[in-house]
Amino acid sequence: MQKIKVGIIGGAGYTAGELIRILVHHPQAEISFIQSASQAGLDVCSIHADLIGDIEMNFVADVDYDKADVLFLCMGHGRSKSFVEAMPETYKGKIIDLSNDFRLNKDADGFVYGLPECNKAQIENSDKIANPGCFATAIQLALLPLAAEGLLDEVHIHAVTGSTGAGQAPSATTHFSWRNNNASVYKSFSHQHLGEIGETMVQLQPAFDKEINFVPMRGNFPRGILASVYLDCNLSEEDAKELYKKYYESHPFTIVTDKSPDVKMVVNTNKAVVQVKKHNNKIHIVSVIDNLLKGASGQAVQNMNILFGLDEVKGLLLKPVAF
Repeated sequence: MQKIKVGIIGGAGYTAGELIRILVHHPQAEISFIQSASQAGLDVCSIHADLIGDIEMNFVADVDYDKADVLFLCMGHGRSKSFVEAMPETYKGKIIDLSNDFRLNKDADGFVYGLPECNKAQIENSDKIANPGCFATAIQLALLPLAAEGLLDEVHIHAVTGSTGAGQAPSATTHFSWRNNNASVYKSFSHQHLGEIGETMVQLQPAFDKEINFVPMRGNFPRGILASVYLDCNLSEEDAKELYKKYYESHPFTIVTDKSPDVKMVVNTNKAVVQVKKHNNKIHIVSVIDNLLKGASGQAVQNMNILFGLDEVKGLLLKPVAF
């Protein structure tokens, strides 16, 4: 098979850096260009120092549409929509957007919501993918099997994310001296990922009309998400585990385990690790992912693999960081 020509738009941020790190070693992908308006002309490794020895390429200012079978949009939220609207009609390649611009039904504009564990068939038949948010990915993977069986009730979620989830630009709540040895709650019951989570739950369980109560937290670690999710459920623990294992048996990156999940199980991988336990009438699900990989760039490459008819795991068998 001829290599897939890749263009990356907005190449200076964390998600773009992870995307480049995956794609330079992907056996069936070739990076044609990496665009960045702010870093044009500079060596890619001057921004992404971890790529030294892996890639020799400079950022470019302009997009060469003729050299891209697929474009990854790694720009800030709100910028992808205007970029897509300005694209030439002659471009016939595929688009994978990592922002939140096209995730909701009202904004989709032909984009398919790219959660493979829910929408793989739709992804296979699409040219435009809205990559899910990081919190949304971890939380939905905790809930999909229940929603598919119509078993959702009011949902309660506490989830903690690493500092890279806020992006590369420093802010009052991301710089080291504030984040280190600290923890905080933010956007309680109002996080932007609630919209996409709710739409997926209704997609699978159309009658679902209960609250999804989500309290996000900032952790004092750089990458990873742990979501603790619980709700009322009449299933026994044994039946619940069987339900989850059956749902995910054809999805190579989601692993159902009896072990208590922790973030280090998944950092630097595209895996999601899910544990299901029963406490009286409550079912408790713990889900962990790497926010930059399964929550962003790794899932984007997973979607690329599906779009081009490749094995989902192609180029994504990354090793976890144990210590």
